[in-house]
Amino acid sequence: MGKVRRGGYIFTWQLEDHLSIHLHVYRGNKLVCRWMLFEGKELSGKASTKVIKIIDELKKEGAFKELEKLK
Repeated sequence: MGKVRRGGYIFTWQLEDHLSIHLHVYRGNKLVCRWMLFEGKELSGKASTKVIKIIDELKKEGAFKELEKLK
């Protein structure tokens, strides 16, 4: 399991998740959305432009390298 806190959000993922490779995005204890990392769209919920921008920054920083290997 991976976990990153950024911009007031918590981004989590599991390597063994059964669905398409995705992130769970939380604000506090509330699930905001599930984001399909390589498709670039929501699996559920609604991602704000701020959330999408943070995900793009994390990708550039290499935060999801372990997930890219599963692609």
